[in-house]
Amino acid sequence: MNDAKILLPGGAGLVGQNLVAHLKRAGYRHLVVLDKHRANLEVLRRVQPDITVVEADLAEPGDWERHFEGAAAVVMLQAQIGDLAPEPFVRNNITSTERVLEVMRRQPQLPYLVHISSSVVKSVADDHYTNTKRRQEEIVLASGVPCVVLRPTLMFGWFDRKHLGWLARFMKKVPVFPVPGHGRYMRQPLYAADFCRIIVSCIEQRVQGQVFNISGLERIDYIDMIREIKQATRAGSVILKIPYGLFRVLLQTWALFDKNPPFTADQLKALVAHDEFEVIDWPGIFGVQATPFAMAVHETFNDPEYGQIVLEF
Repeated sequence: MNDAKILLPGGAGLVGQNLVAHLKRAGYRHLVVLDKHRANLEVLRRVQPDITVVEADLAEPGDWERHFEGAAAVVMLQAQIGDLAPEPFVRNNITSTERVLEVMRRQPQLPYLVHISSSVVKSVADDHYTNTKRRQEEIVLASGVPCVVLRPTLMFGWFDRKHLGWLARFMKKVPVFPVPGHGRYMRQPLYAADFCRIIVSCIEQRVQGQVFNISGLERIDYIDMIREIKQATRAGSVILKIPYGLFRVLLQTWALFDKNPPFTADQLKALVAHDEFEVIDWPGIFGVQATPFAMAVHETFNDPEYGQIVLEF
């Protein structure tokens, strides 16, 4: 058992919930999660009743700051991912980061920081999420706090309310599962469990002053990814290829009736774009064995402890 105090600002989301489970498996018991998403905090309290869970808006000063006393490490996870207005991105990606760093610097013993950035910071995209995540990373690196920066790609795993999790639930509900065009769109999905093991390795090795791009090691076509999900979930739907144009029209029609659609026409465009991310030897760097994609999908949906828990969409 390890008594080191680990704080997880923004720890009620996909990565945070997975990370709590993996930190506990690694022997850590003094874990504190700070987040403002009430529904997901309730999930965390129910699933992990033996850790400290605090509802807090990190962009505002408050009682949450006292939890940093005696912290050995901080894993900064808070992020605004979607919204139409720029203000929530500034508040939750920049203001909250500045406040957390300020609180950390006030501690007599400066905690070690693992900052969870994103692969988008190296993209040419010009949107609120990309721009604020890029600025967030710059602030962390200039803070003087001993840290490592990890830039993960799209992840899947336990507690997944979107992405592969949504695809799996949709597949179980419909008799026919549509795939756009030929379906041969290369993906590099990153298993959240592997990423969490990398974070644990960073905490234990105190890796500092470096930035790592973390992507899935396997390149897999979208249609083959769907087939693996179908096999793992034992869904009865038929996988059917339909023309790209028709698929796009169907998504646009769906968006007329759903203000928060789980899959949009813009995401379809991103799916078929040939984005390829850098692959580094993270198993060798961090001493973490990569989980084969097929095994990772099976663990995601069939784990007896966490496989059926879904966060709020």
